Amino acid sequence: MSSGDRESSVDLSEEGPPAERGFVANLGAGAIEQWQLVRGLYSVFVLTLYFTFRGRREKGAFAQQVYEQGNQSVFFLTVFMGFFGMILVFQSGVQAMRVVPDLSLLGATYLELLIRDLAASIGALMLATRVGAGIAAEIGSMVVTEQVDALRMSAADPIEYLVVPRFKAGIVATTAVIIWAAFIAYVSGMLTAWSFFGVLPRTFINVSMVDHGDLIIGLTKCVCYGAAIPIVSAHSGLNTFGGSEGVGSATTRAVVNSSLAVIMLNAIISTIGIFVFPEGGGK
Repeated sequence: MSSGDRESSVDLSEEGPPAERGFVANLGAGAIEQWQLVRGLYSVFVLTLYFTFRGRREKGAFAQQVYEQGNQSVFFLTVFMGFFGMILVFQSGVQAMRVVPDLSLLGATYLELLIRDLAASIGALMLATRVGAGIAAEIGSMVVTEQVDALRMSAADPIEYLVVPRFKAGIVATTAVIIWAAFIAYVSGMLTAWSFFGVLPRTFINVSMVDHGDLIIGLTKCVCYGAAIPIVSAHSGLNTFGGSEGVGSATTRAVVNSSLAVIMLNAIISTIGIFVFPEGGGK
């Protein structure tokens, strides 16, 4: 062995394991990753809006997505919101009885909370688990099987053909399903108040505390949630890589990011609503 070979072997043997990144490096990497996520979501959202108004109109794909996102979620959301209304009214009645033994305004207060926030936010979180996972899995499977690449080779934009129908259907289906879920939650709460606390249905059904501001805020949340869930889920699906394992990871990202989007939008819309409709927000 020559002296040069011995020196190279010594140099290699003296190399240790790669140094781990410090706290600042990890923080910077996380910030860059989040920035790339926000930039990607913004790009998908802008292109979706563009093709929504300037792209082709395919009623068949829109109707199919309304059925998959709306009709297929009705039973799931009905059962969930039914139990949710029962539990919430029961716990509210128990706590109220400890302070003031008067539940005449239980229905009115519950209806205001349901319309202004609870129905849209809780229902959207449940839809994020089902609809978001389905969109990400479907688009992710098309990515790993190179169907999305085939669309690009055919001069077709995947955003126009895959995301836009889900985006439009998400707004319509989410709004309709959440309105139905709010009705179910209110009826189940009314039956619970009647059964456990003796509150008659004619007393429980009280709309005196609901104003136009509550309706506007509730509908705004439905529309925003219905738009955000398909956008976030489609973005996760379009960035799938790594075969079937990557599809599972994309599905998980879609559920987590969609839920976070719902929570963040809830905070933003509720804060704006307090200032725009102070009477409703101050009750």
